Amino acid sequence: MRKTWICSQIGWREHYAIPNALHKAGCLKALVTDWYAPENPFLKKLVAMQSRAALAARSEKLPSELVHSFPLRSLLWKRQIKANMAKKMTYEAFEQTNRLFAMAAGRLKLPDHDLFFGYSYASLETMEMEKKRGVRTIVDQIDPGEWEVQLVNEEMERHPEWAGKPAPAPKGYFEKNRREWDCADKVVVNSSFCRKALVNQGVPEEKIFVMPLCYEGDPAAPGLNKSARKDSGPLRVLFLGQVILRKGIHYLLKAFSLLDPEKVSLDIVGTMGLLPGAWGTLPPHVRYHGRATRDEIAGWYRQADVFILPTLSDGFAITQIEAMSYGLPVVATPCCGDVVTDGADGFLIPPRDANAIAGTIQKYAANRELLASHSRAALEKSRQFTEAALLANLERLEREVFSG
Repeated sequence: MRKTWICSQIGWREHYAIPNALHKAGCLKALVTDWYAPENPFLKKLVAMQSRAALAARSEKLPSELVHSFPLRSLLWKRQIKANMAKKMTYEAFEQTNRLFAMAAGRLKLPDHDLFFGYSYASLETMEMEKKRGVRTIVDQIDPGEWEVQLVNEEMERHPEWAGKPAPAPKGYFEKNRREWDCADKVVVNSSFCRKALVNQGVPEEKIFVMPLCYEGDPAAPGLNKSARKDSGPLRVLFLGQVILRKGIHYLLKAFSLLDPEKVSLDIVGTMGLLPGAWGTLPPHVRYHGRATRDEIAGWYRQADVFILPTLSDGFAITQIEAMSYGLPVVATPCCGDVVTDGADGFLIPPRDANAIAGTIQKYAANRELLASHSRAALEKSRQFTEAALLANLERLEREVFSG
């Protein structure tokens, strides 16, 4: 790579995959973020007393001198988010923080650079300042934008007993997102599904660049031993993610009501986003375990046989690759990242189709040789989404930005 880059992101999105790859290539000038876990042991202990999760916001691959953060302001921003969320002002909560972060990032005196890379909803003000300096800009659209919100709102209207009535976004929220697309020289998406959604919202197809996520895998993952599946006992299916309508959780539960409890079981792991009591009493072969820590998540992958993602819309869903790295075949809809090869390392099913979910899970329950074959193929597939592959995509993206 021949150009120098600045990356800007709120939180530890994608485990800092983009800045990590750019630093490895020798072209990262700085990472700008809201909060970055301290290196000092004493400060780390103080932070851990408040929130152990805050310690995860750090990459050991990046030298500290490349990172610019706003630790005190980020605490204030988090308080503002909590206050607005308590008033059920979700969009307002994040819009305010995103704007303040983007303005602060744009005012930093950073080393000279050729390219700015930021994420949607928190990059407009920075990009506008960068354009005035003659810097080329890239925005990574983390989701399908307003199209996804409309889809979810329609689903909530159909099923108000699960999540209540939708809350409309304030006027101008998605208009600001469109201004990011207009300001950017390139708009990055993580899947062809997301690309189609943005084209439908007016983004020129030639401006969009599809770049899958990167996942290096867990060194403690069981590897090929995962393909030695047990021949008896119920098939253990895992759902891991936000427990919300957008993920298709209501169709998943309906599907399991059609399956034999002696042959299959379902573990649901993740943060609850449904109304209290929405799903009533779960049947004995379906269990909800709540939110899990990073270490606990690894345990759930290890003990599962199949991973299920009946999502209605996702920018990518990196859990697909995580599951495959543990040798789990993935059953997913096409409404997310292009990971599953249908019939080889998992199955693709239509969204909103409980019968398709049930029928596909039944295939694995009835045929453990198929399960073992897909398990081996899933493990191999997970090795395609490497940092090297990400860096190759970044090189191609750089060429496209400067060839236009």
